[in-house]
Amino acid sequence: MIDLHTHTNISDGTDTPAQLINKALASGIEVLALTDHDSIAGWGEAAQHLRPGLDLALGAEISCQTEDGISVHMLGLLFDSEHLELQEVLAQTRENRHGRMGKIIARMNEAGIDISMEEVLFQLSEGATLGRPHLADAMVAKGLAKSRDEIFEKWLHNNSPYYVAHYSPTPERAIKLIKAAGGVAVIAHPMASLRGRTVSVESFTSYVEAGLDGIEVFHRDHSADQKILLTQIVKDLGILRTGSSDYHGNGKLNELGENTTEPDQWEALESKASARRVVKKA
Repeated sequence: MIDLHTHTNISDGTDTPAQLINKALASGIEVLALTDHDSIAGWGEAAQHLRPGLDLALGAEISCQTEDGISVHMLGLLFDSEHLELQEVLAQTRENRHGRMGKIIARMNEAGIDISMEEVLFQLSEGATLGRPHLADAMVAKGLAKSRDEIFEKWLHNNSPYYVAHYSPTPERAIKLIKAAGGVAVIAHPMASLRGRTVSVESFTSYVEAGLDGIEVFHRDHSADQKILLTQIVKDLGILRTGSSDYHGNGKLNELGENTTEPDQWEALESKASARRVVKKA
């Protein structure tokens, strides 16, 4: 099995990188991509705990925003971690997440929802990328709801009055940075409408022109009809299709390996990187 989209507690997952590796091995996964939000801080620990039978594709899920304000997530895989401009963009995105969180909390406080930045930061692992899931965890801990999903459905979705955008590159810029760093770019769950507005089908042409290598077709947030449409788009544009769990540990219902990438698609995708960067344990 090949699972190209997972998270740890370096961003909004609940497993450590070591725990993720152990669970992937136990699940029979053969290729795993570690793609924490806007961060590569978990790479070292994950690689350290790798064992024979599991190949590791290191990457990040990069937060993007179109010029008309639509949130897009771009999976960058197999890029050079020393690429300065890409790392600067990731760092700027992480830094701006703190200012954004303060604004969200202020809006909630004004509406009579009692939650503080201190309570949110208490949910954050050391060095982790701050995000709305940490606010949701703080609200669950305070007894405001029973789960992250309930919090997002009621208060934290993209169309909520408490939603605040944060700095992030356009999808095209993110793709170009990933490619400049020698990696491959795959757009994550592009039709997951429950998360908010989604990009138009026409947008994919611009992304391919920027260097997009693939589309995450098989994802639990895509309907059967959307998977069929995305498969046709992949064929028409001459790019690759992937499938992934978007695993977050206990943070979401997603299970490791619940959606996977076909071996021939992974082989073609991996060959597009500028160097062979898949981590293997002899």
